[in-house]
Amino acid sequence: MKKRIAVLTGAGVSAESGLGTYRDNGGLWDNYDPMVVASAEGWARNPGLVLDFYNMQREKLKEVQPNTAHRLIAELEKDYVVDVITQNVDNLHERAGSTHVVHLHGEATKIRPENSCNDYDGFSEKLVVDIGYGAVHLGDKAPNGAQYRPHIVFFGEAVPMIERAVELVSQADIVLIVGTSLQVYPAAGLYRYARAGAPIYLIDPADVALFDKRVHHIQKVATEGMQEFVGLLK
Repeated sequence: MKKRIAVLTGAGVSAESGLGTYRDNGGLWDNYDPMVVASAEGWARNPGLVLDFYNMQREKLKEVQPNTAHRLIAELEKDYVVDVITQNVDNLHERAGSTHVVHLHGEATKIRPENSCNDYDGFSEKLVVDIGYGAVHLGDKAPNGAQYRPHIVFFGEAVPMIERAVELVSQADIVLIVGTSLQVYPAAGLYRYARAGAPIYLIDPADVALFDKRVHHIQKVATEGMQEFVGLLK
């Protein structure tokens, strides 16, 4: 039986591919107000602006490639059962070869009807449309007549995949956190569900205050940190 690794990833794992982080200096939220372009209230106020913002994100995503960190995470599947739980809305884990990816905050390359938000109010995967790197505009309607919206968990909305993520972390033999300073909840608290005795590795160049003695902090960027982590597994 292969051991299980739960990998929790954030914006830092994609930064070296050229996708900006959100909260760091110079990050995306320095240039855009998340309450305007990525919140339930922003969508209600100006859906056209929100659609334009995510059209721009898809255009950017089309230009970038997975980096060494993405590829090393995917290669762990040779020897382990690997569950990737990501806060990222990009598709770089999948493009690197990871076969089991849970997107906590949605996926930029997909859209769904605006009247189907999450598991709690009738959301169904059958309603999700993968548009790749295409654009969606006001007036683009789903078969049920509703406006299409980004398949993104906006600020102010529930995180429908969080319970599945908790389950995967609690089953893991090893928990690996890559490219997140653990500031965004509920994702930031997932590592606390690691079972007793399961080692926890954190790869992030920032100073992260964690008081769990199981946490081994590899204070490096994602690509360098993943190379060190793979070496520790041998």
